Amino acid sequence: MKNRLRAIYCLVVLAVLLGGSAWTAETVMVPMRDGVSLATDIYLPEGEGPFPTVVVRTVYGRGGVAGIASGANTLGMALVSQDCRGRGDSEGKDWVFDDDGWGEQQDGVDTINWVREQPWCNGSIGTWGGSALGITQVLLAAAGGDVQAQLVNVAASNFYHQCAYQGGVFRKALCENWTQMQGTSYAVDIWKSHPTYDAFWERYNAEARASHITAPGVHIGGWWDIFQQGTINSFVTRQHDGGDGARGNQILIMGPWPHGMVRETGDLVLPDNYAYDVNDVEQRFLRHWLLGDDTGIMDEPPVRYYTVGDIDDPEAPGNQWRTADDWPPFETREMPLYLGPEGRLVENAPETTESLTYAFDPEDPCPTHGGQNLTIPAGPFDQRRVSGRDDVITFATQPLDEPLEITGNVQVRLFVSTDAPDTDFTAKLVDIYPDGREILMLDNIQRLKFRNGFIEPDPLEPGEVGEVTIDLWSISLIVNRGHRIGLQISSSNYPRFEVNPNTGADFPEEGEPVAIANNTIHFGEAYPSALLLPIPVTDDEKES
Repeated sequence: MKNRLRAIYCLVVLAVLLGGSAWTAETVMVPMRDGVSLATDIYLPEGEGPFPTVVVRTVYGRGGVAGIASGANTLGMALVSQDCRGRGDSEGKDWVFDDDGWGEQQDGVDTINWVREQPWCNGSIGTWGGSALGITQVLLAAAGGDVQAQLVNVAASNFYHQCAYQGGVFRKALCENWTQMQGTSYAVDIWKSHPTYDAFWERYNAEARASHITAPGVHIGGWWDIFQQGTINSFVTRQHDGGDGARGNQILIMGPWPHGMVRETGDLVLPDNYAYDVNDVEQRFLRHWLLGDDTGIMDEPPVRYYTVGDIDDPEAPGNQWRTADDWPPFETREMPLYLGPEGRLVENAPETTESLTYAFDPEDPCPTHGGQNLTIPAGPFDQRRVSGRDDVITFATQPLDEPLEITGNVQVRLFVSTDAPDTDFTAKLVDIYPDGREILMLDNIQRLKFRNGFIEPDPLEPGEVGEVTIDLWSISLIVNRGHRIGLQISSSNYPRFEVNPNTGADFPEEGEPVAIANNTIHFGEAYPSALLLPIPVTDDEKES
């Protein structure tokens, strides 16, 4: 259950940090454009006003923000907490964020417009919240909501690629378990009826609407968070392509965390410096943009990120917080580590061409063991529990002579074939410690028929060799000397991802047959399959 509650971690932690009890709230029903009214609590500070106002829109119960309201009121800000449509005491039906963006209903925009018209609001409005509360903020901003600051924790910026589907594969555990917990399981049927990136999913892609966003923002995430890449993408798209007000006024904080700031994650106990005072950043950000205080927050580097290192060696590089002016934080080059004979990862593609074939049985999938999860155990677990399976192919470097830094987006390029109408391929980046532990750093999946894009399927003919790219998302990691870099390839990661029935169907259906796929990885000179690592460009390389 504690893993399931991580979705509201930021809400709880900041309430504790701020402490105290808020002034008594007034509850009103705020009308939306279609006549549906949403239950809304108003916490006003002492004084005559009008006041800057912080808005929280939540699916978890509007009454859970007492600590936040107290902190906001102490700073001289009003706080408005609202149950989203169909949640708590609000009217209407909860269609799981569908009414929070720029569709027919725009509850976020309507709420902000209502707040701005109230005599106690001075027109300066900020928003706050994490996970689902962060998603409502992202959609509001992309809908053109006129707010002056946003504090967005662990939120998706593109629902198709970061929430419902990754690599074209349904995120089974996250979507099914979370909606069941919320009483909105009916949304899963809708999401599964849209397995490709179509007009339905365009309504959830805030990245494509960055130019509509005018709000300065703080974006907080973790390397093993379910929405990790969404946090980074929100920062990058707004910082560079945002509208006036947003462009150049974003802050990014990426820590060594899953969906919450915890020290024990996966099979690792992080160093003492694992935490970050996000409360200080958020308070100074709000004071700067809503109160006009000179807090110095915008004079500091906009990017703060944690570089993971060897957890066992206190002298190892990494395990430190860094700052940067942008993301990626410095110039990188792509370092390919090619798949080679005898399970080796090597710096030069082998002259000969080889292949390895394994059988993927949907009725006996490779089980999930850590990674970017929410409702099942998350984080950097030791993969030896699953890596010895016959359907997992492992490659690794020799022990490193010197530490190697990997900072940025990691990808895997595979040349593959199958005897099935369709199948999936998974990849894991693991840090192999000298004692043999295979610590998971990143992993992801790619459906074969979506290897050329997600709008239209493009099946690969059985027996034909095709190229597949698996996006492992991003990290900042220094693999220590004596460690090995590992790559593990399979075709399933269940129940994190739904299994491929290997029949060409999008989902396995009860009573319908599934097939065993014989999947082949090709590598060597003709088929340069490789792990593609972003590594820093040296001064000598820059000069040349």
